[in-house]
Order: sequence, then structure tokens, then C-alpha cells
Amino acid sequence: MINRQPSPPTPLPQAGEGSRFAVMVMLIALAQTSQAADLTAGRDIFTTRCASCHQVGPSARGAFGPQLNAIVGRKAGGTSDYRYSDAMKTSTVVWTDDTLRAFLQSPAKVVPGTKMRFWGMSNARQLDDLLAYLRTLQ
Repeated sequence: MINRQPSPPTPLPQAGEGSRFAVMVMLIALAQTSQAADLTAGRDIFTTRCASCHQVGPSARGAFGPQLNAIVGRKAGGTSDYRYSDAMKTSTVVWTDDTLRAFLQSPAKVVPGTKMRFWGMSNARQLDDLLAYLRTLQ
């Protein structure tokens, strides 16, 4: 019977090891990119599910719903060009990826009494894409 010792773990490449390190970094970046949100899909979701009430871009203004430029980091009910519900005006919500995701899944659960009439989105990929698109409007 041969007594084999387990192999020691392979050390991670160091920056000085040149091309092997560069290849590893590129592979990691590619793996992350393939899972990254799709901005075009996010824009399309905005166009089909949000644009009938909300505007974005340089000439955006509050209309049937508030404009959504720079929504990430903004306090709920925080624009002056839209008449928010009392619930939204008194809300302590600040829009982050997490609060926007929860709100888009179920608006009335996050801000009970909101005027937003939207059944919600449950598709995680669509939410990722839409939030990535909204982040580009900062």
C-alpha cells in the first residue's frame, strides 16, 4: 500500500508572476461581467413598465409619477415637482438598491398608503437590470 501525502495547496499567483496573474484577473473579470446587469434590458423594462408614469433624462419632470433622475440616494418624496401622498412625504425611506428592489416588488409593503399603483415585479434579473439602468441616471 502506498502512503500518499495530500498535496499542499497551490499558492495564489503574485503580481510579479506576470502573464499567469493577468490571465487569472481577466478570467475573474469575465465571470463577473457575464453576471452583470444588462443596461439595455433595464432601459427596455423602464420603457415598457415605468415610462407611462415616470420620466428620466435632462427634460424629465413630475407628471403622473415623479421623475426618477438621481433616484438612488434620494429621500422618498424628495422632489419638488410632484405631489406625493402623505405616506410618501412622511416616509423615512431613502432609495438604495435594497429599498428600491423591495418597493418595486411590493410598493404598499414598503410605503403603506403610497399612491403608486403597481402590482410589483418579482423577476430578480429584471429588477437587477432596471436598477442598473436607474443608477446610470445619477
